[in-house]
Amino acid sequence: MNNQITMTLNVDHLLLQALSEDITSEDITTNSVMREAMAGEVQLICKQDGIIAGLQIFERVFQLLDDTVEVEFYCKDGDFVTAGQLMALVKGDIRALLSGERVALNYLQRMSGIATYTNSIARLLKGSKTKLLDTRKTTPNMRIFEKYAVKVGGGYNHRYNLSDGILLKDNHIGAAGSVTKAIQMAKEYAPFVRKIEIEVENLDMVKEAVEAGADIIMLDNMTPEMMKEAIAIIDGRAETECSGNVTRENVERLLDIGVDYISSGALTHSAPIMDISLKNLHAV
Repeated sequence: MNNQITMTLNVDHLLLQALSEDITSEDITTNSVMREAMAGEVQLICKQDGIIAGLQIFERVFQLLDDTVEVEFYCKDGDFVTAGQLMALVKGDIRALLSGERVALNYLQRMSGIATYTNSIARLLKGSKTKLLDTRKTTPNMRIFEKYAVKVGGGYNHRYNLSDGILLKDNHIGAAGSVTKAIQMAKEYAPFVRKIEIEVENLDMVKEAVEAGADIIMLDNMTPEMMKEAIAIIDGRAETECSGNVTRENVERLLDIGVDYISSGALTHSAPIMDISLKNLHAV
């Protein structure tokens, strides 16, 4: 997310919405104690160990309030940081520092929490051929930030949105009438450059998906034993993904199955925030 064009086109309007939510007319508290501009600085301090993500978003929030704000960083996205570590100095009009504090920290804490949680699972998969994927189970209007945080933490992005790829789930299969019909209809409609993924729940569906020519077969909520049977049936004729309530606590049971991908909604919907603070604000 270090491209200025990407920031301007895809991020700024979301940050402005968050700021507008927090400041509907004025920051009455700040305006009561700061009647005029005054230069100041404040420290960005980590309060627990983890992987930091979202530093440029943190900086951008303040710059949208006051384009003279400067941030001197002592770490970068993807770094492992420890409790008590000074990560940055933020310098600018004290009014902007006070008014932007909560929104800036909300993004940084949320993104760093996701990166940290993702990394804890990605480390468990290290050395295997299996890649860890996120899902579309993201917070509304936070997807670009949350999926970026997954990448910082060592995971990979599944499709970004409904326009980005074909994934035939149970209700799509129900609408089409069968696994075979759903795949056939997708092949007829979709551009030839698109892969077709389908979600299956039992071995009969696995066989039908292979015979119909699916490119990726998602093994949904199967037992490890059933997934091993499914992998044998597929026999390299399609890529494989497993999903269904995958968390840090249970992912290790999937390590020896041999799937290409493991997807986990928990990366974005269940990661706790990382504790980070702005402290020691003073005039300069």
